[in-house]
Amino acid sequence: MIKICSVILTGMMTFSSPVIAAEPAETSLHQNFLKPLTPHNAEYKVYYGSIELGKARYQLPASSDGYYEYRFDSDVSLLMLSDVRNIKSEFQLVEGKIKPIRYMSERSGTGSDYSEQTAFAASQGVIHTIYKEEREKLEYAENVLDPLTSQLQFRMDMYSNPKTLHYDMVKEKEFDDYEFKIVGKEQVIIDSGTYQTVKIEVVRNSKKRQTFFWMAPDLNYLPVRLSHFSKGSKQLDIQLDNYHFFESQKMEAPTVHSKE
Repeated sequence: MIKICSVILTGMMTFSSPVIAAEPAETSLHQNFLKPLTPHNAEYKVYYGSIELGKARYQLPASSDGYYEYRFDSDVSLLMLSDVRNIKSEFQLVEGKIKPIRYMSERSGTGSDYSEQTAFAASQGVIHTIYKEEREKLEYAENVLDPLTSQLQFRMDMYSNPKTLHYDMVKEKEFDDYEFKIVGKEQVIIDSGTYQTVKIEVVRNSKKRQTFFWMAPDLNYLPVRLSHFSKGSKQLDIQLDNYHFFESQKMEAPTVHSKE
């Protein structure tokens, strides 16, 4: 269960990314789809049934000239088992789209400790990645993301009212793809409040495992809940505990040079 929990947490909406052209600055679409990049913190409680396993936290500080650093930290445990994750993704905003630069992940706790690092060298046409001390060099491709930046791009893409979404990312030394579909609108009531949300389902070939999550448009499509089912039984429930958006300068979509 701890392993399942950690995988879902680090890929909480771990999602070809749809191409969204940057609109003129005066249009509402331009302003809206950049809202997920507003500096913010969000903390979640993680449950297995009624048992609270621990917490997870996302942090997005203010950008510096179009460059950002997105962080994820989690600490979950059950009896004698534990799992601690510290993840950071550095990226830039280029013509209204997220371009990952560097991804770093460290895992510790029960079992083997390990790390993962990925560098997106666009000018060299390669992606350098290390997972569990094994190196790999992949061919660079546009629209490929990492497990953290995919979550932010997903939230940005929701402003285009998609029916389905597809994302490619580098994960554990290889390319992986994810597909999602919009289920519909739904009200979610949890301990931290009542939210009007859009329900999303992870598309899988088999119904033995199902994952749903709910995103709140009023909170810049911040996820407020995620539920994972196995053979029809709920295995994991992640709920928004608290959040805070920080004041920042007017969001723009600058064109910047790659930083490697």
